[in-house]
Amino acid sequence: MPIDSNLYQSCLRGDRKAQYKLYRKYFDVLMGIAVRYKKNPEEARAMVNAGFLKIFSNLVSYAPPTPFEAWIRRIMINTLIDDFRKNQKEKSIVQQTDFSEANGMDYGFNFNDAEQLLHIQALEAMILALPPMTRNVFNLYAIDGFKHREIADLLLISINTSKWHLAHARKKLVAMLQAELHPTVTHQKKESNAQ
Repeated sequence: MPIDSNLYQSCLRGDRKAQYKLYRKYFDVLMGIAVRYKKNPEEARAMVNAGFLKIFSNLVSYAPPTPFEAWIRRIMINTLIDDFRKNQKEKSIVQQTDFSEANGMDYGFNFNDAEQLLHIQALEAMILALPPMTRNVFNLYAIDGFKHREIADLLLISINTSKWHLAHARKKLVAMLQAELHPTVTHQKKESNAQ
């Protein structure tokens, strides 16, 4: 959906009312992205505000026919990734794995069942429960549509590390989904492993 040209021109001139109107119009869109990357809603809101600062600072570089919403989504994702890199205190130690066979992995689980039985909030909570780097790779790949090479460049990791985090995220999510949808089976497995 293209941005209204009058609103865009007013924002370019620094009109505060127009900027506020743009902010309100796209806040929910960008907040939806931010909450996938940040566990704390206040942190997500702060990141949205930081994203809007970048949007307003770079409005002059917006170039139609690129959809405006796609352009601001990309800025928001880059803002979140920049924040992640800035706050990353230690590098993850990751085992290198050959992923040439990973495409045909059978998880023994039907994701359509999960979609029908779980609420979106439960799925979002499961994604937020993933370790930060794994969560970021999963969000970028599975939800935002980035390729492993792009993810590797954004997060300053290797392509194989990106693939490992995606496989790790899938494995953890499958375990969480199985525990949620089949709690007695999961409980029995835990008991038999403990013995």
